[in-house]
Amino acid sequence: MNKQDKVETQTAPLGEIGLGNYAPYLMNRIMGRYNASLRDEMSAMGLTTVKMRAIAVLAVIDGPLIRDLAVYAVAEQSTLSRALDTLEQSGLVRREADSQDNRGTRIFLTSDGRDAFERIWPRMAASYSAMFKGISEEDQRVFVATLQTMLRNIRKHDF
Repeated sequence: MNKQDKVETQTAPLGEIGLGNYAPYLMNRIMGRYNASLRDEMSAMGLTTVKMRAIAVLAVIDGPLIRDLAVYAVAEQSTLSRALDTLEQSGLVRREADSQDNRGTRIFLTSDGRDAFERIWPRMAASYSAMFKGISEEDQRVFVATLQTMLRNIRKHDF
């Protein structure tokens, strides 16, 4: 494919490109299936997708500001705030005023929250592995590197 073909493909109408060749559609389908594969276990634990994402982020990043957690968890801040209210009531997270900015609030996973993450992680890992079934480790690395580049191309935050 030459440069001219690439430009035409990128600007062609969706009907010509086709859903099966349109990356945003494919990414949404994949994430929809991934989330659906976790839904029963999350529900049994009283978790929603947003709550599970927040817990997963907090298992890796200790004490982010709510606004940053919203970016990492891919959630509207208002939606995340409601989810955090429930998670806090359940004893899975705790809030602390930011020591640098008294308007900011940091979120931390409690030991019960870490236990909840440890219970859901094997299912998350299994679903992740299922997505990459039949794909070589090298192709997985290239794919993830491509996604990281795409995110850098479109992101609004430094992370």
